[in-house]
Amino acid sequence: MGLLDSFERGLERAVGGAFAKTFKSGVQPLEISAALRRELDTKAAVVSRDRILAPNDLTVRLSPADKQRMDALGEALIDELTQLVQQHAAAQRYTFPGGIRIALQADESLSEGVIRVDSTSVKGAVRWNPVLDIDGKRYPLLASRTVIGRGSEADITLDDPGTSRKHIEVLWDGTRGQVNDLGSTNGSTLNGEPFTQAALPPDSVIEIGRTRILFRVLAQADPPRGGAR
Repeated sequence: MGLLDSFERGLERAVGGAFAKTFKSGVQPLEISAALRRELDTKAAVVSRDRILAPNDLTVRLSPADKQRMDALGEALIDELTQLVQQHAAAQRYTFPGGIRIALQADESLSEGVIRVDSTSVKGAVRWNPVLDIDGKRYPLLASRTVIGRGSEADITLDDPGTSRKHIEVLWDGTRGQVNDLGSTNGSTLNGEPFTQAALPPDSVIEIGRTRILFRVLAQADPPRGGAR
C-alpha cells in the first residue's frame, strides 16, 4: 500500500463518516498531501553527501470555502498530513532542522480547488507526540503509562470481550515507547509476534482480542513560549 493510500485510510479512520460527507467538491485531502510531498521534493537541498535538508514549516493556502471544509476534520487532518510528511521524508532520506509544522490558511485570491504551499526551514525543538489509533479514534498519550483493556479502570476502555480488564500498558518516556502485556488471558501480539514486554517503535501494530491498535509518533514543532512564532 502506497503512502497516499495509507494517508486516505488513516484519515477515514480518524474522522469516520465526516470524511465522505465533507468532500464532494473542491480540494480533496489527498491533493493537499500530494502538494506537500511535491513541496518537499522541490525545496529539498543537498547540504552534504549524507544530508538532504527539507523545509519543516509548511503553510497550505486554500480558498475560504476549501479551508472551511478542511477545518471540519479538525486536528485529525493535520496529524495525518504530519505523519505522511514524516514518512515521505524518511523514504527520501530527507532531514528537517526542527519539528514539523503544518498550517492551513484561507486565501481570498485563490479559487476553489486551487492549492498553494509556502515553506521554510525553521530551527527549533521537536515535540514527539505519541498517539494510538484504535477503531477509528485517536488517543493522544498524555501520561507516561496508559492501560488498555475492557475494564472501567483502564485508561482506554475497549468494547471487546476478547480482551482482559487490564490487558496491556503502553509506556512513554518522552522519546521511546514500550508495551507490556499485563498477564492477559488471551495474550497480545506486536507486529504479528507474541510478546510479554517489548520496545514499541513508531508505526507498530498491537493486536489484543479483536482490536487492532496502531502506535504512531508525530514529530511536530514545539511552539515557542508565550505562543509567538
